[in-house]
Amino acid sequence: LCSAIQLKGSLSTITYTTMADPNNFDLIKMIKNMMVTEAPPRDPLLPSFDLEGVAAGIKEGKYKKVIVMTGAGISVAAGIPDFRTPGTGLYDNLQKYNLPHPTAVFDIEFFVQNPKPFYLLAKELYPGNFNPTAAHYFIKLLHEKGILLRNFTQNIDTLERVAGIPAEVLVEAHGSFGSAHCTSKICKEPHDVEWVKEAVFADRIPECTKCGGLVKPDIVFFGEGLPSRFFEKTNADFPEADLLIIIGTSLQVQPFASLIRRVGENCPRLLINREAVGQGEGLLRFDLPSNYRDAKHLGDIEDSILKLADLLGWRDDLEALVRGGPAVTPPTIPVATTEDTPHSVVPADSVGAVESQHAVSEGTSAEPPADEKVSSKDDGPSSEPKEDAPLEKKDEPA
Repeated sequence: LCSAIQLKGSLSTITYTTMADPNNFDLIKMIKNMMVTEAPPRDPLLPSFDLEGVAAGIKEGKYKKVIVMTGAGISVAAGIPDFRTPGTGLYDNLQKYNLPHPTAVFDIEFFVQNPKPFYLLAKELYPGNFNPTAAHYFIKLLHEKGILLRNFTQNIDTLERVAGIPAEVLVEAHGSFGSAHCTSKICKEPHDVEWVKEAVFADRIPECTKCGGLVKPDIVFFGEGLPSRFFEKTNADFPEADLLIIIGTSLQVQPFASLIRRVGENCPRLLINREAVGQGEGLLRFDLPSNYRDAKHLGDIEDSILKLADLLGWRDDLEALVRGGPAVTPPTIPVATTEDTPHSVVPADSVGAVESQHAVSEGTSAEPPADEKVSSKDDGPSSEPKEDAPLEKKDEPA
């Protein structure tokens, strides 16, 4: 018999050469059925597709290279609003800024024309007003247990750093308040973050001391690209991961959302969220017959994290970290040189993260490649990087 691939390639020929004989209709039908038959299901990687199933593997020491992806949901308990929740989300409460549309507050072109709305909002969001949550401390606990490979966060609130998660295991995919630069593409002069903060809280617009241009924190706005570190660590880390935990994100902002596809086929994936997201063939499969590795736990993020800590026998350790409070004061990160300026910085789905739909590398006028574009889910599959292709960051024009 021909292989399935050979059958697929030969179907047209077989069809045309056999249609003349009615006795061959059954043969054609059989061949088509063979082609659409699904591969036999794989043995499950988890004893159950829930918190208990993942906790069992952690307790058995199966997972040594855990990646945690986080979004707005982990910061809601700190008092920081997410973006989409009706009534309480950030986008539902921006009318007071008289914006043409809610996302304009994070649009780089709008910012250049009218920076005041962003800085009014920034006063409410600036680090120092909020403390880390149990979810932040749980990620730190994973690091202390020696099994955290990396925390990829969409959040810009720096609460990961405040919780004591070391910078070397942290990727702030959408930038943060931790550094600031002139927005001029020619200048890009770095500025001290405390100087910027003082200006913002004094209701002054920070202006570049070198060229007089506008200065803003290195948060990724619509119209900007992602930091080089995001691409570097994505390509290096995800093939190595043996467990992926996704917490508090809508998985609607690309390319961050597509990261769930970049772990190996033998890597279990756990979603902890208020609602199921990122579902479908090739994505998170939860309730599909083909699922063999995807687990979910839906509900309040803090309650879910505490339950997972209980299952692991880590409740006392976690509560000790929470009681200890912030490991550092809201960070003042050393001023970067012009060469270190992030080639991009986006919001995602919280004030933990700002959501970006069309972020492009600075200095490019053409549509960005699919593997570089930051977009909303509504932009369609063309905005997602290929599943097996490394993410690339193009060099910024001189």
